[in-house]
Amino acid sequence: MKPVVITRPAAQSESLAVRLSESGCPVRIFPLLAIQPLTDTTELTATLSKLTDFAMVAFVSPNAIDAVFAHLTVWPKSVIAAVVGEGSRLALARHGVSDANASIISPRDKQRTDSETLLMELDLPALRGKKVLIVRAESGRELLADQLRAAGVEVEQLVAYQRQAPALTEALLAELHALLAEENDWVITSSEALRFLKQMVEQAANSAGWQILQNKTLIVPHPRIEETAKELGFTHTILCGSGDEALFSAIQSRS
Repeated sequence: MKPVVITRPAAQSESLAVRLSESGCPVRIFPLLAIQPLTDTTELTATLSKLTDFAMVAFVSPNAIDAVFAHLTVWPKSVIAAVVGEGSRLALARHGVSDANASIISPRDKQRTDSETLLMELDLPALRGKKVLIVRAESGRELLADQLRAAGVEVEQLVAYQRQAPALTEALLAELHALLAEENDWVITSSEALRFLKQMVEQAANSAGWQILQNKTLIVPHPRIEETAKELGFTHTILCGSGDEALFSAIQSRS
């Protein structure tokens, strides 16, 4: 079976990598984003101490959930938890939050796990005039916040973690060259990560290396990432749903 390169942050790659390896699929882990805790958590901890002030907390990613639960032991049952994908539902479950003890809202369409489809699930009239917290990194899309505000919701955004591109060390450069030379497919789970990869390859391996990468197959969990890939010149993509199960199935079904 052709090797697969998993480019998620290291902590999120492990479970999928183990499962693939056990199924006989060679795995290469090559994180394109590093998730770092905040250096100053004053605002984070202060906001978490008053979660019951909010009718709903929306998490933009599993990283946002993990960052919050590093400082939170009990989820307030009166607060709705909103997530955009199955990976985030699983992250909540790891921290003891499930449909059995909390109200969780997420997109029902597993092929469209994003802010747009989450908004379709929300009872916006019921949220009008209430406070909603969005937990995110220091940068990201503003669509969810903008649409909630347009519906009359009072929105507060909370930065809970940092995303950083890896430093292009000699060891990373050697690993990148080896991956480009190998016959493999790549799992790309964010448009931001794919753009970082383009910068990295062009810096390390010039235009020839970028052309090699463009001919590889990308496995992506969202149409927006597929669109980014096409804009960057990739011609072979496999679109699947979000979460490990969907990625695993897509990888296993490669011809």
